[in-house]
Amino acid sequence: MIGALVFSSCETGKTARSLPAYESPLHRSDFQNVRTTAYTHTEADHTQYTNHNALGGELHAAGPAIHRADNVMRARAISDSDDNDYQRVSNSGSSLQPFSLEESRTTTTRVTKTTRGAKRAIAVTRKPKIGSAAADWSRWPVGTTFRLLSTGQIYRVDDYGWALSGRNTIDLYMSTRSEMNSWGARQEPIQILQWGDPQESLRFLTPHQNYKHIRRMVLELQGNEQEAAVLQ
Repeated sequence: MIGALVFSSCETGKTARSLPAYESPLHRSDFQNVRTTAYTHTEADHTQYTNHNALGGELHAAGPAIHRADNVMRARAISDSDDNDYQRVSNSGSSLQPFSLEESRTTTTRVTKTTRGAKRAIAVTRKPKIGSAAADWSRWPVGTTFRLLSTGQIYRVDDYGWALSGRNTIDLYMSTRSEMNSWGARQEPIQILQWGDPQESLRFLTPHQNYKHIRRMVLELQGNEQEAAVLQ
């Protein structure tokens, strides 16, 4: 069950300012080319909400970038446009490597050898840490989980905001301002690992339509794209 409404870093309350310019939704596909930005809980417009997302839970930063071997298969955008055209590329020419949220990755740590007191490196496995992301929930419903193909990092949509309503932009949560500023705005190919539930998004958003950015998301979730587009 989703908790009580907590406004996200990007959100504002009832206001007379206009919504951002409406963009036609991207084609729904497991691979998309998306504009990404970054935010953090220490920004001036977010400090009153602390480090919580729109669901009332805690915001989480993604794990470190995963650097895979050169011969590991990957997807690469073949166009700078928003079209969802991807080609399979690899040094071996084999098919794209499957990926699952259950996939664990190998990391290296140091332990002390008890017999001689010498230190040696051993490999341990752990599941990737999933970061928080804010987006328009009519385009990426709450719970949508995706991977950045450039870094291997995984994010889950658990937040939304005024500036994202009606836009094809995903805002990635960063734990520090330096990380946020370093990311800036980037066009990123992403792989959808799991789509969220539009009905769950609608159930959560419908009671809060007195906020215009939420009203726009609700209209689009209901299939009223034209009304969503003209809403200002």
